[in-house]
Amino acid sequence: MRLVQVFVPSEHRASVEDILDDENIDSISTVEEGTGDGMVFHFPLPPQAVEHVLDRLEEAGIEREEYTVVLNAETVHTPRFSELEAQYIEGTDENDRIASEEIRTKARNMHPNPVTYYAMTVLSALVATAGLLLNSPAIVVGSMVIAPQVGSALTASVGAVLDDRKMFAEGMRAQVYGLALAIVGAAAFGWVLKSAAFMPTALDVETVDQISQRISPGFLSFIVGISAGAAGAFGLATALPASLIGVMIAAALIPAAAAVGIGIAWGYPTVAAGAFVLLIMNAAAINLSGFAVLRYLGYRPGRVENGDIGRPSIGAIAAAVLVVSSLAVAGAVTTQQVSFENTVNSDVENILSQTEYRELELVRVDTSITDAGLLTDEQQVTVVIRRPPDRAYSGLAPAIASAVATHTDQKVVVEITYVEQERYTQSS
Repeated sequence: MRLVQVFVPSEHRASVEDILDDENIDSISTVEEGTGDGMVFHFPLPPQAVEHVLDRLEEAGIEREEYTVVLNAETVHTPRFSELEAQYIEGTDENDRIASEEIRTKARNMHPNPVTYYAMTVLSALVATAGLLLNSPAIVVGSMVIAPQVGSALTASVGAVLDDRKMFAEGMRAQVYGLALAIVGAAAFGWVLKSAAFMPTALDVETVDQISQRISPGFLSFIVGISAGAAGAFGLATALPASLIGVMIAAALIPAAAAVGIGIAWGYPTVAAGAFVLLIMNAAAINLSGFAVLRYLGYRPGRVENGDIGRPSIGAIAAAVLVVSSLAVAGAVTTQQVSFENTVNSDVENILSQTEYRELELVRVDTSITDAGLLTDEQQVTVVIRRPPDRAYSGLAPAIASAVATHTDQKVVVEITYVEQERYTQSS
């Protein structure tokens, strides 16, 4: 519930009372010291009704900038408040959308001060790096919990949709600096672990499951970024809690940033490049989907206040162009990767369907990111298969490599990991 306090000049008192009565709103008015020729009206509202009522008061000549305060109210007991709840929460005007001023405040409150933000970003990147190298999903999830990226992402989306160039630039700057710092922190931590022999120097990081999952962006990875941004926007713009949304947004960003740092520390350019494309794709998807959802919910630019809202600055325009360009590049790479993955999956399934391989069971197929020969002229394909004990299939890897090379015009290296499985059925 919300408690709204609005200063009303004496000449507008009658019209304000008529509006509040027409909306079934119970109010009291007080004359406060320093208010001059007027009074302050106090009235409770459901969160969903704040924007509508303030708009009606503005149409009657009440300027929000004169004196308007919206407070949280734990409990409300007034004669007609139950009618407001029935109208805005359960009835014909049911809507979870909150006021533009409130969403701006919520977004800013979710974004901590710079010292806390960057410190928590580095710590989350270190935890994510440890989790990836240890191949521990639990530790990776822990890094998402402490990551503060939700505040900067939603600050940028709200600033863009409300045309608040200062807020938008602040959110974009925090995202760029924060993710860059996460990559540097992960790379430095990985280098220390490798140099001090806490991790084997010959470790092939591409073979670690938690890392390999983040070096080959695909359609499902893109869906994760889109869903994270949309969920964050819905949680922020409605009366629903948004605290858990931060974990979802961090899941799309922090592990990928840590994987970039690991690729740099271990000298694996394909790992670093693949994870970086995933990071850029998810960051751009989060920002654009957050903006789209807020527009869908009806948020639009408001009034110009202290020069902060209005025509976007050159920096804001440049940041927007950077986001769109990054999404375009990441989208092109992802499209190429999705096509490559689909071809590989189809070829593997077709070969395993042949009679000579009928005893084999496909577990999964992993592919490295395709880079059009920029970093390597070979593409890695890893196939995990269950097979009966003591059975050899020497011709399977060459068959898969030949089929993939024929259909993709790319040189591939096929690695097959066999999981032996013995199955026995007792006859009756």
